[in-house]
Amino acid sequence: MAPDGEDDTVILPRGRRIVPEPPPPSPPEPPPPAASRRGAWPWLALIALALAGGGALVLFRPSPGPVVEAPPAIRQAPPPAPPPAPPPAVVEAPPPAPVPAPPPRAEAPQPATPPAVTPPAVTPPAAPPPPAPALPMATEAEILANTAPALRIRRLAGNPLVVVLDFPTLGEQARMLNRVAALVEKAGLPRDRVLDDAALAAATRAGGGTAETFYYGHNYRAADLVRFFALADAGAIALNAEEERLRALLRELDWLRPDAAGALVSVPHAGVEPWLDGRARAAMLRHELAHGEFFTSPAYAALVWRFWQEMLTGEERDRFRTLLAQASYDQALEEVMANEAHAFLFHTPDDRFFDPAAVGLSPERIAALRAAFMAGMPDGWLRAAMTR
Repeated sequence: MAPDGEDDTVILPRGRRIVPEPPPPSPPEPPPPAASRRGAWPWLALIALALAGGGALVLFRPSPGPVVEAPPAIRQAPPPAPPPAPPPAVVEAPPPAPVPAPPPRAEAPQPATPPAVTPPAVTPPAAPPPPAPALPMATEAEILANTAPALRIRRLAGNPLVVVLDFPTLGEQARMLNRVAALVEKAGLPRDRVLDDAALAAATRAGGGTAETFYYGHNYRAADLVRFFALADAGAIALNAEEERLRALLRELDWLRPDAAGALVSVPHAGVEPWLDGRARAAMLRHELAHGEFFTSPAYAALVWRFWQEMLTGEERDRFRTLLAQASYDQALEEVMANEAHAFLFHTPDDRFFDPAAVGLSPERIAALRAAFMAGMPDGWLRAAMTR
């Protein structure tokens, strides 16, 4: 850089050589005095540029240093006389000494870039189970009002864990649920295997009825249904189309697992038999819904057990067992005894199904038991229904 701030960079075209002018025809001159390094530097730089054959190169003037003798100039031999002197030979300048590259320009320190961190692989959580089907809700009164000619499936509005199957005929109800009843609670039948068609037909005849009158209403907790299908599959039992439809419903409800919470109950329409009128249908529905509450409400189930074990006397329990056994309930199943006794006494307001006198209960005794039961009744739709 020149002192006045202007750039004194010298740029030579690529591939040019320096040729000295021919000397005049005069006597040879004495050798020139030695040039200082400062005077020879630009020429050396120009020659280096020419020899390097590269692009432009930026050189900076070095600071004064010790004087170095330049190499002696190569003198041309005197021409012979008398012919004129031949043209001087082109002399290549010796290669310059290597020029050190300028030191790198100091730059401001840059902040260190943190090393890239690869996050650990995370196993995505298991997919949640599919949502339960959006079954319509219905109140007890809305269920009773149904007269559709096809099966209707709805959740109880007061307790959505209870699913209600409303059958237009007793035959459809029997084909879907009689085999389940035989496994779960029908007296005299095995509890460890599912009956095939022939065994179920024989059990129906032995009971003195028909498939349609095997049961008028049904109630099962989700775990009962899971066990039924597991045993049917283990025994390679061929199930009918209605039973497979029930399995599909349980799959949609996400009930085909041991810890499923829910209850399924069923009733037929009024008019499926001449005597089965609207009053009978209402009594059957309330009876089955009470079972659904027992299966899905721990507080209510605890009250039912207290009624059975503490409110009733031992003699009253025995009379209930006898009556229920006559209706083909398995009296060895204590839960069935407690659940059915309370449902008949408090939730079956039709003496065509249950007469309290059959178990020796007077109106006064019934009133006392009802008052004790209501005192422990948890809040909910059923308590409200019992006070109406």
